[in-house]
Amino acid sequence: MEFNNLVRIVGDEPVFETSLLLAGNVDPADVRRQLSRWTKAGRLYQFRRGLYALAPPFQKVKPHPFLIANRMVRGSYVSCQSALAYYGLIPEYVPVVVSVTTVRPAHWETPLGIFEFRHIKTELLRGSRLIDLDGGQRAFVALPEKALLDLIYLHPAADAPDYVRELRLQNLEHLNLSELQRLADFTRSPKLKRAAKVVVELAHVEAKEYERV
Repeated sequence: MEFNNLVRIVGDEPVFETSLLLAGNVDPADVRRQLSRWTKAGRLYQFRRGLYALAPPFQKVKPHPFLIANRMVRGSYVSCQSALAYYGLIPEYVPVVVSVTTVRPAHWETPLGIFEFRHIKTELLRGSRLIDLDGGQRAFVALPEKALLDLIYLHPAADAPDYVRELRLQNLEHLNLSELQRLADFTRSPKLKRAAKVVVELAHVEAKEYERV
């Protein structure tokens, strides 16, 4: 396969998998060798085994980190600090894209960012939505309320009021407090129920302070 043929086949896809190139009368081993060579030459980015993107100047669409994360581990969704920062609920820039998954945890450092996958129970893998990103891309991202609960679930003693305050949550008026409590109740986790109560109290305090301004 010539590199120009690869560019033609991939087209406007932000990321692509090896399987896209294996249709027809091709030698899978030869395709993989070529992909390896093009990656070493800087023409391709490799995110994990079998998942690639064209590198500039061949790249037509820059892949969004959230889309990459979704494709790296199927069935996962972006959550925790990454989703909270996306929604403007925490002030910090988050250099790592954090997702949750029911498979084993993983950590990848790639040319386009660092990706971390945290394990949660199957029954907790809910509360995400498909959102529109830059360039017509789409990815599954936790609801704001679920992103906060996932973060608390994954950290020891995160239901303590001091921990919740240290998150420096902001723009709490954008949180659906009823949904937060509903999701916490669904988990049947005393820890998440306590945390939801702390967040609701903080939101009420913030609302009163805003009214006084």
